[in-house]
Amino acid sequence: MELSIREAKARFSEAASAAARGERVVVTKQGQPFIEWIPAKPVRPGFDWDKAKRVAKELGLDRMPPLPDDFNDPAFSRRVLGLED
Repeated sequence: MELSIREAKARFSEAASAAARGERVVVTKQGQPFIEWIPAKPVRPGFDWDKAKRVAKELGLDRMPPLPDDFNDPAFSRRVLGLED
């Protein structure tokens, strides 16, 4: 579909619907192509938690390794970081 700016203004709804269907819509200015309308990509709302769980399971990240008993002790962090005196 090719329209002048004036036609595009008058037939905006029709042209927008055509572009949304995937039809090429070109708006011309003084007979030359000026802009081309394309459909917007659909926006996926939010984070896909189900997919994240599937991927984590596939990668083996859904299993937490056992933590040592003294994990919450500040001395444990010092030992792991090599800061023992």
